[in-house]
Amino acid sequence: MIKTNWTRRTLLGTAAIMALCASAGAAQAGDLEVLHWWTSGGEAKAISELKDSMQAKGHKWKDFAVAGGAGDAAMTVLKSRVISGNAPTAAQIKGPLLQEWAREGTLSNIDDVAKAEHWDELLLPVISNIVKYQGHYIGVPVNVHRVNWLWVNPEVMRKAGVKPPTTWDEFFTVADTLKKAGVTPLAHGGQSWQDFTTFEAVVLGTGGPEFYRKALIQLDPASLKSPTMEKSLSTFRRLKAYTDRNAPGRDWNLATAMVMKGEAAMQIMGDWAKGEFLSAGKVAGKDFLCVPAPGTAKTYTFNVDSFAMFKVKGEANVQAQRDMAVAIMSPSFQESFNLAKGSIPVRKGVNLSKFDDCAKASATDFADAGKANTLLPSIAHGMAVSPSAEGAIKDVVSQFWNSEQITPAQAMDRLVAAAKSQ
Repeated sequence: MIKTNWTRRTLLGTAAIMALCASAGAAQAGDLEVLHWWTSGGEAKAISELKDSMQAKGHKWKDFAVAGGAGDAAMTVLKSRVISGNAPTAAQIKGPLLQEWAREGTLSNIDDVAKAEHWDELLLPVISNIVKYQGHYIGVPVNVHRVNWLWVNPEVMRKAGVKPPTTWDEFFTVADTLKKAGVTPLAHGGQSWQDFTTFEAVVLGTGGPEFYRKALIQLDPASLKSPTMEKSLSTFRRLKAYTDRNAPGRDWNLATAMVMKGEAAMQIMGDWAKGEFLSAGKVAGKDFLCVPAPGTAKTYTFNVDSFAMFKVKGEANVQAQRDMAVAIMSPSFQESFNLAKGSIPVRKGVNLSKFDDCAKASATDFADAGKANTLLPSIAHGMAVSPSAEGAIKDVVSQFWNSEQITPAQAMDRLVAAAKSQ
């Protein structure tokens, strides 16, 4: 739970006020202070699409960007703002954390917008349930990111005479060849969320979707302390030898740049990395390749970005908030935003003709994984478990990555203990 002592403010969205906003709001300009952590090249270009859309409606956009991968810093700032009674209009919040904010009574009910725009028909239940609390919409989903991607520089691989690996055994064989050729096999940023992103890909590729579900979503103690988890941990540790010594503390987009420049051959990262390639003018299938992380071809770990709508005062501000929600789910914004961000549209039926091969593959795999029940929320990106459990497990994973003194057996014991934070 979010531990706060603030006085809960009254929701402005009564039926009478909503009716007034619907009829008069179009002519009113409101303030939109939007908290997010999209600050890299591709991300900044993507959020500017939303800013331009809102300013075109006459609303005043106040960008509240807090740098820091995975949003940890942004969530700290958000908590401080809300506790002080100064919540932003909207904030980028994901997964179970949305439910925690909703339980605190700080978020607006936007069912009126969702009903008018037919969100229940446009969104898969696995997506709409993320942005609902007790059956009511309290946020709007923006996109779908595939997390279990392996980004590859094809020219580096060609010169070394190797192909993208499809299993972890193949990965180590390829990595040894690349290392002998003087190339860093795996670009990595030694930050806890990046360690965790790599770890969940290893667990999925080693144990398969059912094991991933039991271990990293259900937090089953027997799975967290099993031969399969021991193998996952050992495989994960082996990867470090194929990163460079400057990896600690490196931002994810700088690791992506290593692959882009040919300084490294591969990177395990969600498809926000593609936004960096595209922002630099690179072409999918030519300058870079996207393939599922080793062993994960028939599965799809997802990260859905969303904006929570906080309770705001003033009819114009309420209308601005609802205009923002409508704009986010519009086909035109879903196309332009996701083209820039590297992700795929969250709503059904968006024309993908302008999207590259990676996005089209992602959309196909997303649909197939949904049918096969191998569509899995990313624990590393706030989609699977409570923030407290996620943080505790993430700490264990990074400690294991950074200390050879911790054995897999000890790490498994710590994972079991961390899971109890749920």
